[in-house]
Amino acid sequence: MAVCARLCGVGQSRRCRRRQRQNQQDQGSDSEMDEEEEERIVGHRRADIGVVGGGGGGGLESDVAATAGPSDACEYGSGHVNRRSFLDPTGTGPPHPQSLADLPPELLVEILSLLPGTALPNVALVCKKFRQIVNTETIWRRRCTEEFGMKEDLRKMEVGGVSSRDLYVKRVNPRVKSGRFMKLLPDYEHMDYRDIYTQLLHPYRHILGLWQPDIGPYGGLLNVVVDGLFIIGWMYLPPHDPRVEDPMRRRPLFRIHMWESKKATVECMYGHKGPHKGDIQTGKKDEFSTKCNQTDHHRMPGGRQEEFRTWLEEEWGRTLEEIFHEHMQELILMKFIYTSQYDNCLTYRRIYLPPAMPSDLLQPGLFKGTYGSHGLEIVMLSFHETSARATKLTGDPNVPAGQLTLDVDLSRPVVLPDLEQQRNIEELSRLVLGVHEQVQREAEQQAKTSTAADGACGGASADEGAEADCGACSDSCQPGPSTTAPPEAQPFVLPLGVMARNEVYPRSCRKCFYGTGLIAGHGFTSPERTPGLFVLFDEDRFGFIWLELKSFSLYSRLTDHLAHAQAPNMERFEAMLRNMQSWTS
Repeated sequence: MAVCARLCGVGQSRRCRRRQRQNQQDQGSDSEMDEEEEERIVGHRRADIGVVGGGGGGGLESDVAATAGPSDACEYGSGHVNRRSFLDPTGTGPPHPQSLADLPPELLVEILSLLPGTALPNVALVCKKFRQIVNTETIWRRRCTEEFGMKEDLRKMEVGGVSSRDLYVKRVNPRVKSGRFMKLLPDYEHMDYRDIYTQLLHPYRHILGLWQPDIGPYGGLLNVVVDGLFIIGWMYLPPHDPRVEDPMRRRPLFRIHMWESKKATVECMYGHKGPHKGDIQTGKKDEFSTKCNQTDHHRMPGGRQEEFRTWLEEEWGRTLEEIFHEHMQELILMKFIYTSQYDNCLTYRRIYLPPAMPSDLLQPGLFKGTYGSHGLEIVMLSFHETSARATKLTGDPNVPAGQLTLDVDLSRPVVLPDLEQQRNIEELSRLVLGVHEQVQREAEQQAKTSTAADGACGGASADEGAEADCGACSDSCQPGPSTTAPPEAQPFVLPLGVMARNEVYPRSCRKCFYGTGLIAGHGFTSPERTPGLFVLFDEDRFGFIWLELKSFSLYSRLTDHLAHAQAPNMERFEAMLRNMQSWTS
């Protein structure tokens, strides 16, 4: 407050402003000089400049010195220029602004619009002029667009390619007459950007970004974004199995927007009867909960059978009769029973996208992958020195969400044989299992040397043992992959007998590495890591051959733009991964 007051030259009372005017008058009277003294000073300045400039040479300094008045003596001698005298030597023009408050209103609007929205209320307390400027719509519109990515015009909003009107109407009743539509929607004509910022965007800024719902082993991916005049929680769903390279599907679970009362309203979007009353609670850091206050809107006239058929078509894109595999039918029915009991009353925990490093094999991020009878699932690929890890964001009763599904050792590349031998599952198994046995031997040797290394001498022997191990496996223990030049593609074909959910997979790859995949029984019983082959196809696709299961998983990058999702640093990201595993363990 005091700083802003000094900037604008405005005190906190009339007495303060009166004292300022009196001081200015006193300073003006002290600086008055007669004409003779003024001419004498100006003459001395010209003489000095003539000596410095080589005898009357022109230039910016000489012009300024020639036009400088008596009150400029100290400023000029110290290397400063009086801009009022330079711009207007006659003194008949407008006075030079002495404070921020003397600037024209359009300049103040431009300056104040650069401040964060949280600082503007304090600026408005400085003086009446600042309060009027802060209420300008232009300032708040800029804050909404720069801080939250809102579109520039409140009258031309669109929500993810679908107009706000259609988003509301399509989930209410498409058969309702168009005259009813405008009555159902809020009156945005009487809203301004300040209300949008202070009542909607700023209070709910903490829930923007990526979240994982707590739905037992199934997990999920929720993206909360500013879409037009709404804050919408979109649940991301993988494409229908087995079309792994199709774009993600989205379904709104809740939305927050402004009503005529200029207060934010939370609505549940679950079900098929349109938006209805909901609630959002934020308690712990990086966690929030949603609650539906009208769960009867989730019910359908045909009862649970109709709800199941509708859910199945949305989730899998087919009917139960089209799914011939009995085990898959059981898994689908189990998921419907488990997930529908929540009625959109869920707890969400924040997740981050993995940070990218120049040494990464490819750009980390989110991928869709095929998982046999469980369908398509979402994983997060991240890099940790010489290893690549894929963590499940959506899971299944065998390996739940949050678990490390793939762990790839980038220091152990595998050179594929020719195509004829690639078709032989036994030949591929021999290559991968050979690396797997070597990894186990090295782990056992390292455990022995670490046990013996209890003192200084033991530490030295451990170092020697490590060097010996490194020398013994110099042919296979290579440093991490180099990304300085793209490797040449080599032919690739799946071995005979390996099941693939997607018949169309790339026929060439860049590199292959040894890795392990996590398998378990129903209910995550007896989990174990089994060896396999990680295959890098290109920047957006990779695969994994599960040797023990004789199956192949293809992963394709999720290309949607995800705002407010980057991890602040690698430490925060790794802490998030550890927390994810504890949520489902």
